Amino acid sequence: MTSFDRTTFFLSIAGNIGVGKTTLTLQISQRLGLQPFYEKVIKNPYLDDFYSDMTRWSFNLQIYFLSHRFMDQRKMIESPHPCVQDRTIYEDAEIFAYILHQQGYMSERDYQNYRELFYAMTDYLKKPDLIVYLKASTWTLLSRIRKRGRDFEKNISIEYLYELNKAYDRWIQKAEKTFNVLTIDADKYDFHKDGEHLEHILNDIKLSIGAEACRQLGMA
Repeated sequence: MTSFDRTTFFLSIAGNIGVGKTTLTLQISQRLGLQPFYEKVIKNPYLDDFYSDMTRWSFNLQIYFLSHRFMDQRKMIESPHPCVQDRTIYEDAEIFAYILHQQGYMSERDYQNYRELFYAMTDYLKKPDLIVYLKASTWTLLSRIRKRGRDFEKNISIEYLYELNKAYDRWIQKAEKTFNVLTIDADKYDFHKDGEHLEHILNDIKLSIGAEACRQLGMA
């Protein structure tokens, strides 16, 4: 269980590309009246360049995500309203920068520079009260990515998604020791079509955050 403070409470939705984070963030924000914070993807000035030349643009892309996620997280901490966040700041370092370095797209120098900055920034941040981790198979992710048809995602390979999934498994095993984590099997739900999934997830969230938080969020 976690302590609850309405002025700082926030819920984070974590998971791989295409798993349904943004849709679930919207649904939870509307249902519970939480202030949503979305990942800066559509207007990201580096994504097209990154997917065309990952070696050249990996460091720039990760710094962009890190800085904007840090600014959003500060806004959440200062907000008088409970919030829900589309992807955590921790995934930037533990998943994406990690994989880019492992696959040779980010140099050792850039990777160490990035991680030092990441740890310096996150030392000042409050941890999420709950991380909802959406876990899905590589084929499910690829299917959903193709279905939404974003131009900058058309070159994402199944091998890249597979490596990201392995990195998520590695991170979640560590994260469960220091964060309140709820894992959802996202293969079971189509977040765009299946209306019943939200009730199941909200019930699991209630069990994860405790009775006092539920009452103040109107979930009792």
